[in-house]
Amino acid sequence: MFNFTPLVRGYFLDRLKEHVRFINHPDSVQQGTLVQLVETAALTHIGRKYDFSSCRTYRDFASRVPLYTYEDLRPTVMRMMAGEKDLLWPGRVTNFAQSSGTSGSKSKYIPITTASFRLNHYQGASDVVSHYLNLNPSSRIFAGKALILGGSFASELRVPRGVMVGDLSANLIEFMNPLANLARVPSKKIALMADWTEKLPALVEASLREDITNLSGVPSWFLAVLTEVLRRKGVQCLHEVWPHLEVFFHGGISFEPYRAQYEAMCDMSRMHFLNTYNASEGFFAVQTDWSTTAMMLLLDVGVFFEFIPIEDVASSTPEVYPIWEIEAGKTYELVITACNGLWRYRIGDTVTIECLKPVKISIAGRTSRYINAFGEELMEHNAEAAIARAAAATGAQVLNYTAAPVYATATARGRHQWLVEWAQQPASIALFTSALDDALKATNSDYEAKRAGNIFLDEPLVTSVEAGTFNRWLAATGRLGGQRKVPRLSNDRAVVDAILNM
Repeated sequence: MFNFTPLVRGYFLDRLKEHVRFINHPDSVQQGTLVQLVETAALTHIGRKYDFSSCRTYRDFASRVPLYTYEDLRPTVMRMMAGEKDLLWPGRVTNFAQSSGTSGSKSKYIPITTASFRLNHYQGASDVVSHYLNLNPSSRIFAGKALILGGSFASELRVPRGVMVGDLSANLIEFMNPLANLARVPSKKIALMADWTEKLPALVEASLREDITNLSGVPSWFLAVLTEVLRRKGVQCLHEVWPHLEVFFHGGISFEPYRAQYEAMCDMSRMHFLNTYNASEGFFAVQTDWSTTAMMLLLDVGVFFEFIPIEDVASSTPEVYPIWEIEAGKTYELVITACNGLWRYRIGDTVTIECLKPVKISIAGRTSRYINAFGEELMEHNAEAAIARAAAATGAQVLNYTAAPVYATATARGRHQWLVEWAQQPASIALFTSALDDALKATNSDYEAKRAGNIFLDEPLVTSVEAGTFNRWLAATGRLGGQRKVPRLSNDRAVVDAILNM
């Protein structure tokens, strides 16, 4: 295939000149974004309700528009799915991203407006390529094709004609520029297949015939595809299959528990990994430096960001700060106002501000994904770091995991139970357990305090589960797909017990 990279490099790098404004003027960039959003939606139902036409400043906006959770918005979103227009965004919205999210057993349906397709999701994807080309001047990424792992549309929902509901990736693939489709694998027909027992072999077969230069998807799901590719070809290294493979654009979950497995199947002299923050609610950030996996917030892609200090998350009247009032080193719950009609929306993610010029973040976890059954306040980022460290220390490779409390009884102290599915099981579960315990102590002082002297909290219980267990559980819950994720931490035993009962 002809190498188009030199022809398009200038187009992508020109975009980075606009990103320079993020470094010195995040306040003006974000205030401009908020003005555009409010003015565009002034005549919608929500715009009239809060008198957007008279909003002049951020303080005007924040004083009259309350914070919203998805359950607050659900009735309005369902009206939008039924065909009503001009509710949260001008016009009729016909695309919705289905996400299991953290709203109990119900799915979330996130509006995808024409504006969010153009200004956010596709622009964010383009910005990822811009930064990658800047980081890798010798890239030949457009000399081959992208292998993109996507989801499917929901066929069981009864929605009006013309309304499409499914994974975000399915919506993006459906409306992707035809020129981009020429440089993508697999075909739309295969990409949108719902049955993964049929989709996986079709994906593998399609990719084996192409010169793949880049991968995009969720690390846990991609691992299954790549493992099957290696098996089919009878080789140990992906570069024996695709000699020109150079980058994996990953997101959705932490890459750290999977990094060692990916590095083992690649020639690392030719391979790069780039971190992205791409959620159903929007494309928010991208890694811009090889020296850190922290990601730069994209401040002009139709999203206005606000931040709730982590200590205020449970408050009924939390403090909320715009980007020009946040502090480096602090962890916040993320709040977004975006061109998909989400207004002051509590997305459920927590982020740590790594630096301010430019604003770079790392994902700390989910506000609802933690364990605090014994005052240990174990957050998702603690768990991700600890299990990666334990795996490295014991030569193990973790394919998937989840953890929950085991409550104290009259005769036993409380502890955490970790269900783990292995790609490579450690020689000793006991040694892995000890390494995990030590790593958790090192990453979380509250956990360390509760573990002191085995007084309040016992050593974790690590339970191995057989291969395919997590996929079977996801399938049983209707969540099996390219972007569906296993909850890493739960403050109750609902998920863990459901998996064990299988």
